[in-house]
Amino acid sequence: MSKRVFVAGHQGMVGSAIVRQLSKCDDVEIVTRTRSELNLLDQSTVNAFFDTEHIDEVYIAAAKVGGIHANNTYPAEFIYENLMMECNIIHAAHSNNVQHLLFLGSSCIYPKLVEQPMQESALLTGTLESTNEPYAIAKIAGIKLCESYNRQYGRDYRSVMPTNLYGENDNFHPENSHVIPALMRRFHEAKHRGDAEVVVWGTGTPMREFLYVDDMAAASVYVMELDRETYLANTEPMLSHINVGTGVDCTIREMAETMAKVVGFDGSVVFDTTKPDGTPRKLMDVQRLASLGWQYSIDLESGLRRTYQWFLNNQDNFRK
Repeated sequence: MSKRVFVAGHQGMVGSAIVRQLSKCDDVEIVTRTRSELNLLDQSTVNAFFDTEHIDEVYIAAAKVGGIHANNTYPAEFIYENLMMECNIIHAAHSNNVQHLLFLGSSCIYPKLVEQPMQESALLTGTLESTNEPYAIAKIAGIKLCESYNRQYGRDYRSVMPTNLYGENDNFHPENSHVIPALMRRFHEAKHRGDAEVVVWGTGTPMREFLYVDDMAAASVYVMELDRETYLANTEPMLSHINVGTGVDCTIREMAETMAKVVGFDGSVVFDTTKPDGTPRKLMDVQRLASLGWQYSIDLESGLRRTYQWFLNNQDNFRK
């Protein structure tokens, strides 16, 4: 008998990858709703959905996301909408006796000056990065919601925290996208214009970790399907989240040079050192996940090639 699995946020980069991953399973009936079909900010609507749909498992990939500019400009929307979505889904799942749920967070939950690599135990040990604090607070609340329903009601609600993700269905907007899709579009357009160089912000020395989104989806399903005894033996009731990443980082310069190779840009890569570098290093400690038997399979160059092919197939959607 198939289990009915609700993927909240199925049209986003992570949610769509989880749908692709679950589609490989014979015993899963995937349930999705668009934003117009189900307003996750409306508690009564979410309750009615769970009351009628008989859901067995939930993946919460729905979130309001954006870069530094969006987080700075709309902090109220970022904290309100993310809190409301996760509160409505988690409580409605519990009220309708859904025992299994996976909440997807973000590496920004960790303190700004956290020791590298970032361990799960660093949560709530210091001040958050101010630019995305509202979003981070909402994600921390999601972890604690899951843990609280587990402790009080015996639910099996789990949380995973991904590193920097990229891949199919990423946001390639020229101003509002993250570093990989922004540079991919920049290199692509420079190649077609015949530009002699592409300018990258900063010195190129900061270290970043990147995970292809299909690996993230595979890890999410893996963590969800772990037997409860194994999960509990490798986590703590009030420190239950699991980092998901490669455990490997590279400099922005190395990533940009790999990007130029993948896109086929033959010009120079120039670094504008008058622009900010950001945090010197952001790397996940993935020992907990490794001890549970999972590790990534798609290296950066392979992931960039897959992403670029998807970009080429869909670039008409990205034109201004």
